[in-house]
Amino acid sequence: MSRTAYEIDVQNRTVLRYYLGAFARFKKYLLYSYARNVAKRRGAKIGENTVLPLTLARRATSNLEIGNNSSVQSDLIDLRAPVKIGNNVIIGSGVEIITCSHQIDSSEWEFKPYGIEIEDFAWIATRVLILPSCRKISRGAVCGAGSLVTRNVDQMSVVSGSPASHLKFRKQVHSKLVVESLLGGDFTRYIKTWNLKR
Repeated sequence: MSRTAYEIDVQNRTVLRYYLGAFARFKKYLLYSYARNVAKRRGAKIGENTVLPLTLARRATSNLEIGNNSSVQSDLIDLRAPVKIGNNVIIGSGVEIITCSHQIDSSEWEFKPYGIEIEDFAWIATRVLILPSCRKISRGAVCGAGSLVTRNVDQMSVVSGSPASHLKFRKQVHSKLVVESLLGGDFTRYIKTWNLKR
């Protein structure tokens, strides 16, 4: 079985470079573990090895659910309605997700919660704005940087623009990527991968 790029990078390191990498990752591991625990104490469901900002964790509620090995770089997520994020999802910096609106044709202007589900292996690039009219970003979908997403995104669809429109279908998902390594949150995987070469 061939090794992944991640395995090759870690296993080909010198001992000194390995320990320097482990030290840098350990500091981030402590921070990300703390953020996960803060979010969980506030009622959120957070999976293993998931990376999220402490600012989002401190606002978390039971409306937030994130699967395993996901990387969330933004705290601009509206948690007044359920937000379900799957496994191996990448959400870039500056992404804003709005999950609620109001009844504009009502004299009472009632609050209207919608919520959103972002399925496994989706990638939402930097500064995407997702409006409440989008309730689902399906498995493997990609939302291009700076896009305005106003409706559901189909499985493996690549969308971009304002409003976002379908460009093409993705050929495969990032199944061999160690998503948590994007922000240095891969301490446990890093140690295990190094030990595999022995």
